[in-house]
Amino acid sequence: AFELVAEFDDVAVAIIKHANPCGVAIGATPLEAYQRAQSCDPMTAFGGIVALNRPLDAATARAIIDIFVEVVIAPDADDDARAVFAAKKNLRLLLTGGLPDPTATGITMKTIAGGFLVQGRYTGCIGRDDLKFVTKRQPTEAEITDMLFAHKVCKHTKSNAIIYVRNGVTVGIGAGQMSRIDSAQVAARKSAEHLGTKGSVAASDAFFPFADGLVATIEAGATAVIQPGGSMRDDEVIAAANEA
Repeated sequence: AFELVAEFDDVAVAIIKHANPCGVAIGATPLEAYQRAQSCDPMTAFGGIVALNRPLDAATARAIIDIFVEVVIAPDADDDARAVFAAKKNLRLLLTGGLPDPTATGITMKTIAGGFLVQGRYTGCIGRDDLKFVTKRQPTEAEITDMLFAHKVCKHTKSNAIIYVRNGVTVGIGAGQMSRIDSAQVAARKSAEHLGTKGSVAASDAFFPFADGLVATIEAGATAVIQPGGSMRDDEVIAAANEA
């Protein structure tokens, strides 16, 4: 959660449930960012972990405790915010004094039977200058901004991951599904209960191996998609985008 919000220069809030985001947003204030993040999937946010990349104030703290959350993590909190949380049972407030560096190198480790797997941390930070536009229609600047936002959320979502974003808010999140098309459809189906995916952009954490995954995002209402590319069928995927 904390590494995710550290990806953003703007005021950002992430709500995590079972190691996956269920709402991420930027806003003018921590309160606005939290309210926007929670709007993505309010029911799933219950019992989640909330991370902020700015110090907590009392207004944001009061909004957070409107539902049950397990942990809140932020760089700092003012005295009034601390008092709000102190009155709440079974809630843990973690204050870090700073933010992690998304570009910092290091290692990650997972245990396996009889040993462990060690690998380097992923430190990639994709910017506008890294993008290659491969369709006849070029995305708008607003779409590019949202796609870069969605890509950052994808980085912290279990594969297969499809993220829908509109105006700096996740409106649909598909995580950990066995196929990419499942992630696209699950995210759209859950989003239909809340913000909806029409007019959003989408991000995929890996290339589309077939055009059907991209078509699923199109059917969900996405107008632009960011993905790594590199599939043997990239031409078919690009053709499907052009057709739409």
